[in-house]
Amino acid sequence: MGEPGGIGPEVAMAAYRALGGSAGTHPLQLVGDAQVFGEYGPVENDAIVGVAPPVRAQAGRADPANASGVIAAIDEAVAWALDGRAAAVVTSPIHKSSLMQAGFRFAGHTEYLAHLTGAPRAVMMLAGGDLRVVPLTVHMPLADVPAHITAQLVVETAEIVLAALAGDFEIARPRLAVAGLNPHAGEEGRLGTAELEIIRPACENLRSRGFHVAGPLSADTMFHREARNGYDAALCMYHDQALIPLKTLAFWEGVNITLGLPIVRTSPDHGTALDIAGRGRADPRSMIAAIALAASVADARNR
Repeated sequence: MGEPGGIGPEVAMAAYRALGGSAGTHPLQLVGDAQVFGEYGPVENDAIVGVAPPVRAQAGRADPANASGVIAAIDEAVAWALDGRAAAVVTSPIHKSSLMQAGFRFAGHTEYLAHLTGAPRAVMMLAGGDLRVVPLTVHMPLADVPAHITAQLVVETAEIVLAALAGDFEIARPRLAVAGLNPHAGEEGRLGTAELEIIRPACENLRSRGFHVAGPLSADTMFHREARNGYDAALCMYHDQALIPLKTLAFWEGVNITLGLPIVRTSPDHGTALDIAGRGRADPRSMIAAIALAASVADARNR
């Protein structure tokens, strides 16, 4: 369900109808408040997994009073995935500020899902079209990014990404491109030393163990068509370095997939869009793509 006052329930219902209630061999279930989903059209009762407490939603408004219902829907969906009743979880956007006002202590879905599943670390990948990107650091001020980049973080993140490319995306010999932090990847230290001191040694570590890793590369030349043919995913150093090319090339089909979890989890690559909620303007394509990718990864894990 996600934030009931946002576009999550609306695009979930639109995707459910567009897909005819199933994704491949997987029947779809709507998890959340039945009345909220019912605002966007009729649906069979057995397609809804209801949760308590009920919410009182007003389109266009995120109410902290609904936080317990939003969180309960996430908890229920994850419980189904952990015990095998569900093949995957697809989450609608949550309104982080509203949840935090109600005492939610996690930065977002990714961190909360890692907590619920006991995963030591979860990694956010955005996928759309022929591009997959991973931000090494995510929601933090740009000024704080350099201090958080370590060789260990680069290596550990790359290992998770490469394992997912091989297992979840069934790529026999996955190729990872690693971006530099500074312009022109530091230009051999003239524009910064993070590449020489941190990123290059991390890439050499990975290559020495047989992984196909290129980098550090200049981010401004990594994302044109010919460059994208040379790798299966790009590991970027900060949020916008990864998300700007993804959203430029595949805005409506972008999907967020969480790597490193024992369950499959995807979500559409957009927010709650309170400004258009309930007006019939929400585009469900990213939600449809998220459901399709969740089904594909679930099938890959079961082969």
